[in-house]
Amino acid sequence: MFPNGIPSAEYCYFCITFSERKMKLHIFNPEHDLALAANIPNFTAPHAARQLRADLDFLPALWADEGDWVLVDDVDAVVRRTRHLRRYMADVEFVTPKCLGEREIDRVDIQPWGHDIALNYQLLQMNPAFADNVLSDFRLGQQRQMSGRPWAAKHLLPALTEFDGTVGKSWIVTSMDGLREIVDGGGDFVLKAPWSSSGRGNRYWLSDREVDTHLLGWCDNIIRKQHALMVEPLYNKVLDFGVEFYASGDGQVNYLGLSMFRTVHGVYRGNLLMAERQKEERLQSYIPARLIQEVCNRIALLMGELLGNTYIGPFGVDMMVVTGAKKGGSTGDFLLHPMVELNLRRTMGHVALSLSAHLNEDEKRVMVIDYADRYRLHVVRG
Repeated sequence: MFPNGIPSAEYCYFCITFSERKMKLHIFNPEHDLALAANIPNFTAPHAARQLRADLDFLPALWADEGDWVLVDDVDAVVRRTRHLRRYMADVEFVTPKCLGEREIDRVDIQPWGHDIALNYQLLQMNPAFADNVLSDFRLGQQRQMSGRPWAAKHLLPALTEFDGTVGKSWIVTSMDGLREIVDGGGDFVLKAPWSSSGRGNRYWLSDREVDTHLLGWCDNIIRKQHALMVEPLYNKVLDFGVEFYASGDGQVNYLGLSMFRTVHGVYRGNLLMAERQKEERLQSYIPARLIQEVCNRIALLMGELLGNTYIGPFGVDMMVVTGAKKGGSTGDFLLHPMVELNLRRTMGHVALSLSAHLNEDEKRVMVIDYADRYRLHVVRG
């Protein structure tokens, strides 16, 4: 699926001219979720997000097609940092902002990690000619609404929890009184900002702890800034995983595969790389294959109808296996939460699927992103 090749530092320095075909320009902008929350053109991401982008800007070479362009800060540095990944990389052309600024931009298909108004601003700063290639403000606004947690809670979660063996609730509150009305009924809850990075915009309301002023202040601040707050039951989680899709823009959504990932305190740490059959077998230890298939089919159908031509590109749905009580069952039964998060963008699960395509049927690896003075991506034995 993805051609092998060794990237060359020459590409950017010669600034190869665009061919007659529409060039694809890939951009890794992992600060996308934060940019959606800020929703301003001149958004400045936190230092950690900026460093992640700088250190792993080459990442699109793992899923791009041969000849595509990948935006990086320093071509020579990228070539040095990716020697251990050449097995998995396409023969792409690395380009810098300076290179793009010197080109006559025409017929460019911009394919970022995620589209947002801040990325548009960055591209126009590089070269005003990108104005004819970036998404319109109207389209960006539509995609931002669909990327928010309230949209998924309203349009997806109710339909996906109609199946036996599933669980999941989410309330949208717009005031502190609305929040109190839910939490005063008892139980433990996860509080989420409508727009934030997965796991980063969460707080916990625990019934056995005194509610402090910091938590109340955070809730009030989110409601004032984002006009809503998500409230969800805190489940006894057993397993995190995701399902990955691609929306073609004509009402069609294709299922791409499972994503089995590792998280630490809600923060992504890596993905298991293996054949789909092996991932399915792991998941079936908890959840029947039929249920997963039914849920995925419904996601594809619903998202095809809801997205239409508003969004073209990859997206993922984070799910989890929890323990709970089925009707007539025991509290130890495994249940599927079919929509923890909707990520209307590329995900690390898509990256893992691209890497897995290069493995033999029985090979097992782990894609790990770690940090020691800079972020690094490794593919290690599982």
